[in-house]
Amino acid sequence: MVRVIGFLVGLGFVVVLGYSLIVGASAYLSDPPEETVEHEFHHHPKQVSFASDGPFGRFDRAQLQRGYRVYEEVCAVCHSLRYVAFRNLQALEFSEAEVDALAAQWQIPDINPETGEAEMREGIASDYFPSPYANDAAARAANNNAIPPDLSLIAKARHDGAAYVYSLLTGYEDPPAELPEANRPGPGLYYNPYFPNLNLAMMPPLTADGQVTYDDGTEATVEQMAKDVSAFLIWTAEPKLEARKSTGWAVLIFLAFATVLAFLAKRNVWRDQKH
Repeated sequence: MVRVIGFLVGLGFVVVLGYSLIVGASAYLSDPPEETVEHEFHHHPKQVSFASDGPFGRFDRAQLQRGYRVYEEVCAVCHSLRYVAFRNLQALEFSEAEVDALAAQWQIPDINPETGEAEMREGIASDYFPSPYANDAAARAANNNAIPPDLSLIAKARHDGAAYVYSLLTGYEDPPAELPEANRPGPGLYYNPYFPNLNLAMMPPLTADGQVTYDDGTEATVEQMAKDVSAFLIWTAEPKLEARKSTGWAVLIFLAFATVLAFLAKRNVWRDQKH
């Protein structure tokens, strides 16, 4: 009896789900959703490749160092890297002394152990990148009521990852003439077809070639700076990417070897058996 009841309950669920599917599909076909203005004018991310792409990809340390310079001199004005410590920069082949010097350029909020009052001090290697704002209210006040996102994981938190970041940084343009008035950027907003709703509060951060001076002599065009900082943000989002790929290949090789051994063992065990 219990089995019969369970079967009937399960059958009821199947019938309800099937009915819902049929009704939903019928409603969609008879009255499909209208295409929004955002969907019409939104662009897919640009085609861009990075040294870390693909199963054999490896980070280009020189590019990551350049990307850090772009973040430090341009992006850090508004965006934090709360999950990255200064000491992690040694993975970019900065020396320990260089990391200490880079950390010392930042002011870190702290508490004076003697007075118990808030103070600012020079950063040290064990510190994490600080937020440029004291709190969310200050961030909103400085950015047209928008809070700049933390960039630590942005390359994994956004669809299309680093390609989206690169496209956004290089995608600012004047709104097209056919864009409806209601969708044109208002005060403090900027048109960017790579942003989901087309208008964002972040002003164009990369405005001219040579905005950042690279130590290795690379020409700092807007496209180069955008690509370098995008590569840097791939690293901040997944600093163990190279180790993960190496481990993955080792596991695949082991599984292939184990499969061959298992097949040969099976052949050996059953070789005297007649079918």
